[in-house]
Amino acid sequence: MYKILANTLFLGKDIISLPECHSTNDVAVEKIKSREAAEGTIVITEKQTKGKGQRGNVWESQAGKNLTFSLVLSPKFLQPMQQFDLNIAVSVAVHELLSEYVSGLKIKWPNDIVHETDGKLGGMLIENIIGQKGIEFSVAGIGLNINQRFFENLSATSLTNLSGIDFDKWEIFKLLIHKIEVYYLELKKGNLKKLNLYYLNNLFRYQEWANYCDSENFVGMIMGVQDDGKLIIQKEDGIKNYYGVKEVSFL
Repeated sequence: MYKILANTLFLGKDIISLPECHSTNDVAVEKIKSREAAEGTIVITEKQTKGKGQRGNVWESQAGKNLTFSLVLSPKFLQPMQQFDLNIAVSVAVHELLSEYVSGLKIKWPNDIVHETDGKLGGMLIENIIGQKGIEFSVAGIGLNINQRFFENLSATSLTNLSGIDFDKWEIFKLLIHKIEVYYLELKKGNLKKLNLYYLNNLFRYQEWANYCDSENFVGMIMGVQDDGKLIIQKEDGIKNYYGVKEVSFL
């Protein structure tokens, strides 16, 4: 099913397709370490048994219904402190492509795709291999709910549930990889301003009062994201707080 992509310059020229695996990110890291993968390699599976999300969560995905894959990138042009720029580029690409199929999608910090009212559609987990000279490789794991109709987690949804129709996964995959490559190359050129603006304009709860929890529940407003990826939330007393991935929860 998954052939070498003809619509890209380097992404997807090497596709490792597995009927089943524990985690495409883990497989990709293993392939990098054994020198069986280079920049552009994609590991994709029909059934992921231990898909990983943020905070160590397990990603629920019905076999054969969705897209679960990992991209091998080598963003040596980024400094370790710029890791979140890659999250932004990939998140923007995914959001922009999926928004061509359904409306009402948002990017939930740091890198989930959610519908404004109907739950989580997809997620990304980027893991970096950092050496003495900086970032050597990044593995961008992406899980997108495409044709799955029923979820144990009631806060999850899919393109099919949002639109009422079934989709050609291969067509979405090809278009998505091309779009990720386009924005990755924009990032490489240093054109981050446009990506940042898109990310903020489509950020879930941006400049809206909502409920959160750090050490206690509070009402706050997302004001933006720092260069290092920390979320900026202003509390009702006017004080701004800066949160890493595991330091604040959306309620």
